[in-house]
Amino acid sequence: MSEAGHNSGIAADHLRAFVERIERLEEEGRAISDDKRDVYAEARGTGFDAKAIRAVVALRRKDEQKRMEEAAVLDTYMAALGMKRDEE
Repeated sequence: MSEAGHNSGIAADHLRAFVERIERLEEEGRAISDDKRDVYAEARGTGFDAKAIRAVVALRRKDEQKRMEEAAVLDTYMAALGMKRDEE
């Protein structure tokens, strides 16, 4: 086999390995998504609001400073639209 042919075989092996790893990870991701869906369904079944839980999970992913900045902007927009309730 020529050197170029040998090198392309090595490249093809590396490419195949990467593709197979990605395929395995995608399958694991689907399994994790199914597990998450089951947990949300279980939470709904016990009376929790899944949409609210999703919002809490998303907020917990963000650092506190980012959450505070987003809340301030949201408060400003709501106040501008007359949607903000009086402070208690």
